[in-house]
Amino acid sequence: MKRKFTVALLATAVMAAAAACGGGSESGTEAGGKTKIVFSYWGSDSRQKLTEQVIAKFEEKNPTIDVEGDFSDWGSYYEKLATKVAAGDAPDVMTIEIRGLAEYAGRGALADLTGKVNTADLDQQVLAAGQVDGKQYAIPSGVNTFAAMVNKATVEKQGQQLPDDKAWTWDQFIETSKAITEKSGGSVWGTDYNFNPAFLQVFAAQRGEKFYDNGKIGMSADTLKAWWGIHQKLIETKAAPDAAKMAEIGTNVEQALLATNTGAYGIWWSNQLGALSKGSGQELDLLRLPKLEGAPSGGMFLQPAMHWSMSAKSEHTAEAQKFVDFLLNDADAGGILLSDRGLPTNAKVLEAIKSKLTPTDQKTLDFIESVKSELSPTVVPPKGAMEMEDILKRNSEEVLFGKTTPDAAAAKFLQEANAALAG
Repeated sequence: MKRKFTVALLATAVMAAAAACGGGSESGTEAGGKTKIVFSYWGSDSRQKLTEQVIAKFEEKNPTIDVEGDFSDWGSYYEKLATKVAAGDAPDVMTIEIRGLAEYAGRGALADLTGKVNTADLDQQVLAAGQVDGKQYAIPSGVNTFAAMVNKATVEKQGQQLPDDKAWTWDQFIETSKAITEKSGGSVWGTDYNFNPAFLQVFAAQRGEKFYDNGKIGMSADTLKAWWGIHQKLIETKAAPDAAKMAEIGTNVEQALLATNTGAYGIWWSNQLGALSKGSGQELDLLRLPKLEGAPSGGMFLQPAMHWSMSAKSEHTAEAQKFVDFLLNDADAGGILLSDRGLPTNAKVLEAIKSKLTPTDQKTLDFIESVKSELSPTVVPPKGAMEMEDILKRNSEEVLFGKTTPDAAAAKFLQEANAALAG
């Protein structure tokens, strides 16, 4: 993604100079005195419908402002955004993922929102996850955490006991998952697994290491190999499907083992509990991730689902600020979006919409509250972090498909990852 941004920047340098006044070619003042701003975001059809509703509510309360939604699917969002930013045609309000925050802030694409949007009622620790070099370039929309999930009925049906998630270890996780697969005769897998950097970040913290440290990879090769070792053991014991099956499922929630009732455990973001439960049609629950024996901490952390940010070149900053403030602080906005962008970080908004949350969202809220004191502070990844998921996935699959050794893959990952961070 960093490369795409750079290519777009070079390819449109002349356009960017010509459009230096910024603000986005589609934003401006319409006939009748209305000001139009552009808001970019990614997601599913259901998110698009919710966003259209929240835009309509904002326009109802602010009749002199029109908000044009610039919607993309996840796969094309950042490529499209990078091109627009490089051409001086950035949306006035942009949705940014934490991995892209330092990248876009560092290129001068984002406005400093310090003191420009009311953040008094937001979780101040979470708010810090929108800061780069002491400036508030983005504001978290909501929060979630990377956690284990379980279908209790499936676990019990296969003769296994539910774990004490305050004490269970990775070895116990593998053993119970193996037993579930065996007892079911292979009709149900014990668990899934994935190569999400958040998973590795948790595991590294359990070994007393940081994923990122001073703009570089802070993990050792031994930690990478130990992490891959868990995946290998899950496959070897048939506690989980092989690499080919998991590659087929990928990050598709609809095809996940939990969603299709072909797995007892899974490892996902907490705000995906609703989609997984809907697919399953059964009750699913959240658990703390297992720990290494004697780990200094559980390693789990609270992370913004995404951020609201503004273009540094917007010609309509007052209107853009009003829209961001509405998304963050208005109970009507919260009542429409609910947990779509993570559970609100505004305490007053959260209190106002609690009764509207689904039972699944209530469960997610209760879980986050129960583990909040154990969670590590959120760390904003350095520039280049947007490439990390692809680099990690590629090297992980080479190990699990038997194309290379863990030693060679660890060395390759560290070299590629540090090169991406170096720019």
